Amino acid sequence: MIKVIINGACGRMGKEVEKIVEASENMTVAAKVDKMAAESGCYTDINDFSGEADIIIDFSNHLGTKDLLDYAVNNNIPTVVATTGHTADELALIEEAGKKIAVFHSANMSLGVALLCELAVKAAATMPDADIEIIETHHNRKLDAPSGTALMIANAIKSVREKAQFVFGREGMSKREKNEIGVHAVRRGNIVGIHEVLVSTDSQTITLKHEAHSRALFAEGAVSAAEFILGKPAGLYNMNSIVTE
Repeated sequence: MIKVIINGACGRMGKEVEKIVEASENMTVAAKVDKMAAESGCYTDINDFSGEADIIIDFSNHLGTKDLLDYAVNNNIPTVVATTGHTADELALIEEAGKKIAVFHSANMSLGVALLCELAVKAAATMPDADIEIIETHHNRKLDAPSGTALMIANAIKSVREKAQFVFGREGMSKREKNEIGVHAVRRGNIVGIHEVLVSTDSQTITLKHEAHSRALFAEGAVSAAEFILGKPAGLYNMNSIVTE
């Protein structure tokens, strides 16, 4: 039985992960952790848990990255970092932890989004002169803009467009430059997440789109990621690791 620590257990995503783990035949909740713990049986500090665990699934807050990874490394526990909004310093901590344990980190835990990235890269490489615009839409409570997923897609495309420059939103009177990748954020209603990549020449457009219908999608992806890295050597893994394996 795989013993799972759920970090950020009292949040919406943490609760979704708990539902999936409890319904699984080969997983069980080893501990629930949340600094804002509002229910009994939930630790406010991950260091207070001294029991056995096989994997950590993190849907907490990026500000707790150091404490989380210190615990994971010290206890040699593979970790799925599904939290978003990390700073450059926090991303460096994730990279460093990956030298000692298996760490799965992705700005989006959807396998479908990983496929969208692959298709976007393929389209960008196949149509090197095409204009590319990325549009992301989320609910009106989302804090970061553009989304981590939009940046993940943009950076994936940049791998085959080395001269590409990101332009976030548009205003003023300047025309679109050849090497731009436009990235646009829309906030409205209760949208879970929509990401579109528009690849256009003067004569045709390819539209790639992924739409999340439920936040449970990301919890499902995190659990799949946890199963994927169990038994893997130290290193950094992401959704592309699953797609290409």
